Amino acid sequence: RERIGEVVHHLARALCLEALDQPHRALARAGLDALTAGDTDAERDVKKLGFGFWLAVGWLVLLITLAVLAPVLPFIDDPNLSQADALEASPSAEHWFGGDDIGRDVFSRVIWGARVSLFIGVAAVTFGFVIGGTLGLTAGFFQGRYERVVIGAMDIMLAFPALVLALALVTFLSEPGTQNATVGTVTLVLTILAVPALARITRAATLTFAQREFVTASRALGARNSRIIAREILPNVLPPMAAFALIAIAIVIVAEGALSFLGLSVASPTATWGNLIEQGRNSLDDTPWISLFPCGVMFLTLLSFNYVGDQLRRYFDVKEINV
Repeated sequence: RERIGEVVHHLARALCLEALDQPHRALARAGLDALTAGDTDAERDVKKLGFGFWLAVGWLVLLITLAVLAPVLPFIDDPNLSQADALEASPSAEHWFGGDDIGRDVFSRVIWGARVSLFIGVAAVTFGFVIGGTLGLTAGFFQGRYERVVIGAMDIMLAFPALVLALALVTFLSEPGTQNATVGTVTLVLTILAVPALARITRAATLTFAQREFVTASRALGARNSRIIAREILPNVLPPMAAFALIAIAIVIVAEGALSFLGLSVASPTATWGNLIEQGRNSLDDTPWISLFPCGVMFLTLLSFNYVGDQLRRYFDVKEINV
């Protein structure tokens, strides 16, 4: 429909110009070209990702690089190594983020905590999209009774308070009589919590394409449902969902921090951003850097994920409008 509209627009433009005499035709062509150029410039401005986008990407790349290479980088110590000169030491050239109450380097613990927090966020969102995305994609495509059953089940899961459900899942998945969660346990719990929301979002994105003309054309040509989903629906759903995945990672990282404050996240001495902030909250008056530096790094990371995801969603929305 969009392409047909463009063709009709150009034909109408040509006919209108031909109906004018030479002086008026030149003036009208100049005006129409100016309007078209203005639209093109506006579209180009919308498509620009901007300096802030690349600044956020640079921060994420730097953080991920440090987290991945933490075991081999010489300026990142063992996160559980106690040093006499780091005992409640304020930030300095030797200890960039200072030291905690038992002499561990806070900068090293923040970087090692990034390994765990980012892994939990990425893994939970990836598994959530595989499970919830599949349910949402098929529900939005087939609709009918299957859609009602799937979305009804997702609504029931969303009706449970998230923290109460997380508490129940951690207790059930931990060893009897304990709530000592592992990285795998926390990832599984957050995946289960993420599935309903991701399924509903994927279904909503699928519904916008399921009745489009290219899907109707594929059905008319005798394509099977599996081929339509794989070749027509999925390529169009993936870009906006990938953009939303970055925002979802930020949400999952915040959820892990909330579990740490309840004592339900990864047990110490394994460092995560959540338990680093929680461990320093009782000494904010004397050694505020123990909590403030992990909190600052977490804030910048979440801001970057949200901004990058929002800019990519905006970019893909504009691209879809112009298809």
